Amino acid sequence: MATTPTLDRHTLPSGGRVRSFIKRLRAGEEAAYLLTLAAAATILLITSLIFYELYVQSALSRHKFGFHFLFTQTWNPVTGDFGALPYVYGTVVTSVLALIIAIPQGLGSAIFLAELAPPKISDALAFLIELLAAVPSVIFGLLGMYVLVPILQSSVVPALRTVFGFLPVFQGAFYGVSYFAAGVVLSIMIVPFIVSISREVLLAVPQEQREASLAVGANRWQTTWHVVVPYALKGIMGSIFLALARALGETMAVTMVIGNVPQIKASLLAPGYSIAAVIANEFTEAVGDLYTSALIELGLVLFLVTFVINGLARLMIMTTTRQGAHS
Repeated sequence: MATTPTLDRHTLPSGGRVRSFIKRLRAGEEAAYLLTLAAAATILLITSLIFYELYVQSALSRHKFGFHFLFTQTWNPVTGDFGALPYVYGTVVTSVLALIIAIPQGLGSAIFLAELAPPKISDALAFLIELLAAVPSVIFGLLGMYVLVPILQSSVVPALRTVFGFLPVFQGAFYGVSYFAAGVVLSIMIVPFIVSISREVLLAVPQEQREASLAVGANRWQTTWHVVVPYALKGIMGSIFLALARALGETMAVTMVIGNVPQIKASLLAPGYSIAAVIANEFTEAVGDLYTSALIELGLVLFLVTFVINGLARLMIMTTTRQGAHS
């Protein structure tokens, strides 16, 4: 017996498609789809508008200085000469120093919480780490000024000079506020990001990987170090990139302990400046269109750097998570 072909939403006549859409709209399906689509499109729109505004508002500085803006050390609002190199240098130095300090501590903590600690202890400590990540940066800045800097002056820096004093990075006068102080404060701030994301990535490693290693005679630590960590390496690198992006864009805490001196010094004990700090300090007192445009161009540079780093981090984390899902 012949059967009547079923028409789907794509083969319905125009009037039928309208009635079908109204029916789904009343049921809530299309309304939910349109609402969530609008929310996702809004995020893309906001990001695009931020880039557009930064690019347009920095046009005066970009046209006058070009790429030399990134490689010039002079920053003189009186003469209208602006160069971003001291701020780029300070941002990079403090961020890299923060990573050097934070990566061993963060990765070690993540391995302990994911692989070695009892589940109850792991969950409790993970909750505390997430709370630490939510502490406002100005609190870290205050603690850095009144707690960390005196400790660095009285104990840490003298000890480092005793051992590594022959290196240029630990030479010169130390007045407390410096690249080194900013790097230490940043390391404390980014450790929670490395710990919590790396822990989740390690937990996403398939249990079969651990069981296979234990079955051939490896102990728990050997399994963790030689099997689990290499499997999750891309995700761990993603957490490090996210932490780096956080360090690059930090403002208040760095402003309070870096010294705010626009000079390039080889010593970590010297005061310096960062991109975020100079924008926060000078934007309200910027006089003239060129001065304002130069500060906005600094913001554009920082935006592009953090955008690219965050994108790479997300791709690495997604790669590791998909490997775990398909294994």
